Amino acid sequence: MKKVSVIVPCYNEEATIRLLLEALYRQTYPLEDLEVVIADGMSSDHTRQKIADFLNEHPRLHLRVVDNPLRVIPSGLNRAIEAAEGDYLVRLDAHSIPAADYIERCAVALDNGVGDNVGGIWRIQPAGDDWIARSIAVAAAHPLGAGDALYRLGAKAQYVDTVPFGAFRRDLALQIGLFDESLLTNEDYEFNIRIRNQGGRIWLDPAIQSTYFARSNLRSLARQYWRYGYWKAQMLRRYPNTIRWRQAVPPLFSASIICLFAIGFFYSFAWILLAFELALYISVLLFAGISTALIQKSPGYVIGLPLAIATMHIAWGTALIWGIIRPSATPSTVKK
Repeated sequence: MKKVSVIVPCYNEEATIRLLLEALYRQTYPLEDLEVVIADGMSSDHTRQKIADFLNEHPRLHLRVVDNPLRVIPSGLNRAIEAAEGDYLVRLDAHSIPAADYIERCAVALDNGVGDNVGGIWRIQPAGDDWIARSIAVAAAHPLGAGDALYRLGAKAQYVDTVPFGAFRRDLALQIGLFDESLLTNEDYEFNIRIRNQGGRIWLDPAIQSTYFARSNLRSLARQYWRYGYWKAQMLRRYPNTIRWRQAVPPLFSASIICLFAIGFFYSFAWILLAFELALYISVLLFAGISTALIQKSPGYVIGLPLAIATMHIAWGTALIWGIIRPSATPSTVKK
C-alpha cells in the first residue's frame, strides 16, 4: 500500500476546515498510510485552533501544519509538498469535501497507470441558503457558465487538459518542477501543461468526486472570476497555444461591448449593433434562467442564474483583456 500525502493550502478557512478534516478521517484508504499536510497562510481567524481541536479529538489522523508566509495557493502547495512524505500526493482545498472513496480511487488510478495526474468531478453546492447563493452554484455547473470544463459538468472517464485538484506521484512533481509561485491562480492548469508537454496524461474519472462550495454572493463571484481571468492572461503569455474556445468567448464578448460603445460616439449604427448584441445575450440568459427555474421549481433562478452567468462572463472576460494589457501584479493573498 502506497503512502499518500494530502496537501492542502488554506487561509482563514475556519468555516470549512473541519468539514474537510472529517471527510479525510472517513476515507476508505487506511489511515496508517495517509497523512495530511496543511500549509496555512498565517490565518488570522480560528483556522489553526479548529485544526488543533480536531487533531486532539482524532489522534489517529497523521496531520501536520506548516507555515505559508506568502499566503498564496501555489506557495502553500509547494511548502506542503516539501514537508510531505507520501509516494502519492493528493491536492485538495480547505473548502472542498472529498467523497469517502476519493483517495482510494485516486490511488488505484495511479497504481494502474491510467494517468500521470488523475482527478474527478465537482459536485458544486451553494455556500448559503438564499436565492442568489443557489443561483451561483447552479451557474458554476451550467454549460453557459462552465463551457467545456468537464469536471464541472460531469462526463465519462477520459483524458483531458486539466482536472481540479489532482493526484500525482511525488517524483513527478520533483521531475517537472513544483507549482509556479508567480501565478496566483491557474496554477493547477499550468502544472498540467508541463505534465502534458513532457508526454504525460491527465485522467478524469467521474467516479472520483468531491463537493465544492461556490461563492455566496455576486461581489465575491466577480472577484473570483476577475482573478481567474487576469491570471489566465498571465499564463497565456507563456503558453499562448493553450487557449480554448470556451476561454476565448468571454473576452471577445467583453471587447465587443467596449468597442461598439466607443465607436457609437462616432457612428451611431454601432450602438444599434450593441443593443442587438445585448438583447440577444440577455434573451439567451433569460431562457436558461426560466428553463432552470421550471426544472428546479424555484422561481429565483429566473433572475439569479442570468445575473450569476453574466457576472462570470464579464468579470472573467474583462480581466483577461486587462491582464493582457497589464503585466503581472505583485503577489497578494488569494483564495481560490
